[in-house]
Amino acid sequence: MLISEVFDAGGVTAVRHAVAACAGRSGLGGDRLDDFVVAVNELLTNAVRHGGGTGHVTVWQEDHAVVCEVSDRGAGLADVTPDRPAPDQPGGWGLYLVRELTDTCDITTGPEGTAVRISTRT
Repeated sequence: MLISEVFDAGGVTAVRHAVAACAGRSGLGGDRLDDFVVAVNELLTNAVRHGGGTGHVTVWQEDHAVVCEVSDRGAGLADVTPDRPAPDQPGGWGLYLVRELTDTCDITTGPEGTAVRISTRT
């Protein structure tokens, strides 16, 4: 386990930096590292905005990949396979971007909360 911690809005920046450092030490670099960190930031932000104000982030290395899971205790998601939003749409890009920027994205959601697990190969 590289990271396992609870966060709130005030901790998003610190967690993002910690994830970037761990992912870099685990072999991600260049655009793949940047894309992974952007995806994680989207998940952290979504957990705070839509998941009750706090979340839990876990990062680990597995099978030549860096894996991150962000979970929250929100009411769950109605649409876990979002289409690409219209170019002029100001919101709704988060999960679409997460899927585009990572190698895998698995979402588990229900009335007790949502967990999104992503991975990027090193």
